[in-house]
Amino acid sequence: MERRSARAAERRWERHRLRRHRSLRDQIERAALSVSNNIAEGFERGTTNELLAFLYIARGSSGDVRSMLCVMERVGYFSDLKSEISNLKSLAEGISRQLRGWAQHLQDSPTRGQRHLTTKTRQIDQARHDREEFLRELDEMRKKNEPSRPSSSVD
Repeated sequence: MERRSARAAERRWERHRLRRHRSLRDQIERAALSVSNNIAEGFERGTTNELLAFLYIARGSSGDVRSMLCVMERVGYFSDLKSEISNLKSLAEGISRQLRGWAQHLQDSPTRGQRHLTTKTRQIDQARHDREEFLRELDEMRKKNEPSRPSSSVD
């Protein structure tokens, strides 16, 4: 569904006066493409710190897209694209929030990245995971086997 609406918006933009503003259109396209390219490059680097840096660069590119869309909105020259611009701004804001959430998760993670994972660190991570799972199961069993206590009421 989202692809169809994106294609429809793209076709409409092509027919629109934006065709005459190739540099603006190209800048928006480059910034939008930069988001996914920076995510990919950061992931391929193999360390959490580098991935974080590229996630923030990707987030900045998403901000570039939003900024250009805001300019288009204010200019008034693109008033017949108001709905498409609004939808694209919402999409860019959502992407920015997702990138921030991912970055926050990575910052809170003890893992330093794939490049730093050795057999020993993988075994330690697996043992930590197994321990947490065991304790969770043990707690559930304890809760199931606890005798239910009648609630006391004071009259």
